[in-house]
Amino acid sequence: MINGAVSFWWGSLPRQARGAPLVGDLDVDVAVVGGGLTGLWTAYHLARAAPGLRIAVLEERFVGFGASGRNGGWLTNEITGGVEQYRRSHGSAAVDAFQRAMNGAVADVVAVATAEGIDADLRAGGELTVARNPAQRQRLRASFEAAAARAGTDVEWLPVGAVRERVAVAGAEAGVWQPHCARLHPAKLVDGLARAVGRLGVRFHEGTRVEEIGSRAGRPWARTAAGTVRADVVVRATEGFTTRLPGLRREWLPLNSSMIVTPPLPPGTWDHIGWAAAETLADAAHAYVYAQRTADGRVAIGGRGVPYRFGSRLDADGRTDPRTVQTLRRILGDMFPVLRDVEPEHAWSGVLGVPRDWHATVGLDRATGLAWAGGFVGTGVTASNLAGRTLRDLVLGRGTELTALPWVQHRVRRWEVEPLRWLAVTALYRAYHLADRQEARGSLRTSRLAAVADRVAGR
Repeated sequence: MINGAVSFWWGSLPRQARGAPLVGDLDVDVAVVGGGLTGLWTAYHLARAAPGLRIAVLEERFVGFGASGRNGGWLTNEITGGVEQYRRSHGSAAVDAFQRAMNGAVADVVAVATAEGIDADLRAGGELTVARNPAQRQRLRASFEAAAARAGTDVEWLPVGAVRERVAVAGAEAGVWQPHCARLHPAKLVDGLARAVGRLGVRFHEGTRVEEIGSRAGRPWARTAAGTVRADVVVRATEGFTTRLPGLRREWLPLNSSMIVTPPLPPGTWDHIGWAAAETLADAAHAYVYAQRTADGRVAIGGRGVPYRFGSRLDADGRTDPRTVQTLRRILGDMFPVLRDVEPEHAWSGVLGVPRDWHATVGLDRATGLAWAGGFVGTGVTASNLAGRTLRDLVLGRGTELTALPWVQHRVRRWEVEPLRWLAVTALYRAYHLADRQEARGSLRTSRLAAVADRVAGR
């Protein structure tokens, strides 16, 4: 089994260099710090809307090195941060507008992939969430009823028989399906989008670590060891890696998520499992898992292993703790007993950015010229597209439906200092895992441990 090496996704296709490291100072109109999906979508939509702009993307390693090339491959319409919080702060109409925008982001990714000839193994099978015990079923039912009361969700309740007709998940008691989701190959999406961005004249500087972002007299800059990039606007699109920038260590927490993938499975195994529509798949546990059936007939499944490393430390090219690999193997075998003896082919990890209030944000400070987007808490494949189009409108000074969404200009609360941060996150996820174990033993209601953890976390 390969452990690390960034991700299975990048290991499955040849990677091209996008641009040489920066040498010397550079002046551009827009500098994008971070070569993930947020940075790429921002550059793509800016370059299409204003072809004369000089745009540069600065990336420490290679384009798509972070979460954009390591995620579960879900293009879903979920609103990051919780609907009820937005309803309390901005009202129901704002929530409905946000949902329409997320649905539109799913559609925009598909449309751009089609127009630009990006073969990212897209399959629009929808999203299926299953309940595997009575407590999960009760929680999923409440979630379904809340979603069904809102516009644009289009959720369907599935009794156990309908779930099994789609995917034969062992122990499934019910499910919820919604159509606004597609499975994809993350690295293929990044690779194809980077090629499209390059064709629009955007310049890339890989192997270029930005050590500091700042602004002086309204003129923003990004400093590297090789030179300083000055621009009218500097966009920070660093997601879980934001913690490495001076003054931003407590902005977002880099939460670890890990994945394993099986070898291609034989047709007889797929006959047993089903999954013919390639829905994305999750359960209703507190420490939930997420999975997909890949285009080449594998199961890729992920979840939380070691959720947080003390001091916001990051992994070494995706290497994953063996205990996490065994946990994911156990979960895979529990959900699909026919796979209990299947050895994973690859394991990897990555970090996603978590704001203290679990609310993603996108914005531009016109006084400084500094812009930002991130804190997507695992929904970044879609949210990055919406953020990129929103940043386009903000940079170009357009007042649009996107710039009026409730996450625009949102300022997140900072995380606690260490060791409080590590103690809190570690305790929270221990509580979630204990709650899941209690519920698996037959509890009829959501564990009180999880309810307390949710309140402490601010979710």
